[in-house]
Amino acid sequence: MGAAAEAKLAADWVQRATRTGRAHGLGPVEIIEIETRLSGRTSEGNALLSRRDGGLLVACDERGAVFSSRAFCEQLVRWRDEGHRRVMFAVGGADGHDPMVRAAADLTLAFGPQTWPHGLVRAMLAEQIYRATTLAAGLPYHRD
Repeated sequence: MGAAAEAKLAADWVQRATRTGRAHGLGPVEIIEIETRLSGRTSEGNALLSRRDGGLLVACDERGAVFSSRAFCEQLVRWRDEGHRRVMFAVGGADGHDPMVRAAADLTLAFGPQTWPHGLVRAMLAEQIYRATTLAAGLPYHRD
């Protein structure tokens, strides 16, 4: 699977999540690529934090908390019900997140202890967000 295939897969899940989630206050969902002029974790971290825009920050990092799909949905719904209208999920670059990003995060989320390419993390995250929207909507997509 190449980067284009991973991006297409993530875009498909994002579109589905937006369609399902909007009616339940869990959308729209979008992927925003942050480009930096300088390479390195600090430069990426500064760029990510500058885009936070007052919303919650979830840093995707292998040292983070692991949620079941249902618990992930419950967290998103809890944030929605608390009045949070924006949640930014930050997927780090090849060297992971700068410590300042992890320190600033409201939650650090892991997809297990493995290291995953960021394109796959985006696709997996987009699918889990879609799954959360279907759980919130009471749709039969998720099976326990």
